[in-house]
Amino acid sequence: MSTAKYPHHSNRRVAKSASVIGLATLISRLLGFLRDIVIARLFGVYVYAQAFVIAFRIPNLFRDLVGEGATNAAFVPVFSEYAERHSQEEFWELANVVLNLLLIILMAITILGIIFSPVIVRLIAPGFSASPEKLAATIKLNRIIFPYILLISLSAYSMGLLNSLKDFTVSAFAPCLLNISIIIFAMLFGEGIKGLALGVLTGGVLQLAVQIPVLYKKGFRLKRPKTLNHPAAQTIGKLMLPRLLSSCIYQLNNFVDSIFGSLAWIVGEGGVAVLYFSYRLIQFPLGVFSNALSQAILPAFSTHALEESPDKLKHALSWGLRAVFFVMLPASAGFMVLAKPLIWTLFGGGRFDSYASNLTASALFYYSLGLSAYGGTKILQSCFFSLKDTVTPTKTAALSLILNIIFIIIFIYPLKIAGIALATSLSGIITFLVLFSILKKKIGDFGVGQIGASFLRVLLASLAMGVVCYFTSQLRINRFLNLSVSVLAGLSSYVIFCFIFKVSEMRQLWSWVVHKERIG
Repeated sequence: MSTAKYPHHSNRRVAKSASVIGLATLISRLLGFLRDIVIARLFGVYVYAQAFVIAFRIPNLFRDLVGEGATNAAFVPVFSEYAERHSQEEFWELANVVLNLLLIILMAITILGIIFSPVIVRLIAPGFSASPEKLAATIKLNRIIFPYILLISLSAYSMGLLNSLKDFTVSAFAPCLLNISIIIFAMLFGEGIKGLALGVLTGGVLQLAVQIPVLYKKGFRLKRPKTLNHPAAQTIGKLMLPRLLSSCIYQLNNFVDSIFGSLAWIVGEGGVAVLYFSYRLIQFPLGVFSNALSQAILPAFSTHALEESPDKLKHALSWGLRAVFFVMLPASAGFMVLAKPLIWTLFGGGRFDSYASNLTASALFYYSLGLSAYGGTKILQSCFFSLKDTVTPTKTAALSLILNIIFIIIFIYPLKIAGIALATSLSGIITFLVLFSILKKKIGDFGVGQIGASFLRVLLASLAMGVVCYFTSQLRINRFLNLSVSVLAGLSSYVIFCFIFKVSEMRQLWSWVVHKERIG
């Protein structure tokens, strides 16, 4: 039975792949929360917590660039096409060419990063210069963990190969090892940067190591390529260059947040750590659902684009956006209503005091405004990448950066640290709307009316759920039990309100669970 005739079959495969990635990401995020709880209670939002946030930001840039960035924008589309049209021998020859080029580039970057760590830290967190202890700790930690860039980039390269071969499981679960490693070493060494540094490096080694046996089983053999001048490698490079710029612009947005967040005399002490802990919560639904969905849906987008099947591409795009809003809108409402009890219950204790809790909750509230836009943008970008258009997302990322700086300048003085979070949300919403509009012009209508109607119905159900969460959060019982009751009441009421407001995605999900009918 052809997927060309029955596009819902493709959506079911995407949903199945997304569920695997989502489960792995859920476990990783839960471990990440445990890691953040350990860090928060050991260090609060003070010197060592801030040093870790800044020192780890550079490796995260490369994780975004070579991980979600290069993998989605270049590796998967090119490797997927190459696997379809060429022999296995030619496919693995290309894999070796790309690996050797990556090794040359990444080793050079790693060496330069270690040498110029003092310059990098001063650029990312200029406010740290006012505290010699904080500056010295950050530079030292940055130098120790810089080799993680090489490890995480090679791990992302392995993930790209496996994903292009429709194998998602091992690469999806690999990031769990990083969190486990940091937790173990941080608890073993306690306060200080040694445990954090060893945890990051050991986690990077483990992430790469677990994927090597699977690659070997698939047919990969490390060989010296005949030449590095491979046409498909050049195609990957051409696709990556705009993505490199786009990722740098995206990370500049984070660096802008760090720059302003480090200005303690404006936003208060601990700004960069406050932004980190609050945005980590935002990343939970994004990572578990929208990132997993965008990663799983990309091969389907790429196949539809390769087969020149615009109707199937539009169908998948509409389904992806509606699925994102179905999950992200209630998550946004829940975060906004439960920001304070959520932060205090998860992180409160040890050195994470009421000061840290209140600031982090305020940042979480304003970050939550843009949650649906962040998730929707991931889907739109995947569609652009499948069409081998990496220029348009780059231009919109540049627009987002400019808007973020303007909004921060406007809001930072009246709202302090919360103003930075609000600026990020507003720039993210505008970026989504711009990408949405451009894609509509590029491929034609992709069910915009259906997407809009679904959005409004889900929004109403989410607002009603928010009211339920608010009243249940007013109960004066144990903080853990109180939060649990609020979350369970919110989830239950959301299901009920979805049926009341006739949210089709909920009815489809219910039919699939009860009757095993097709989704999409």
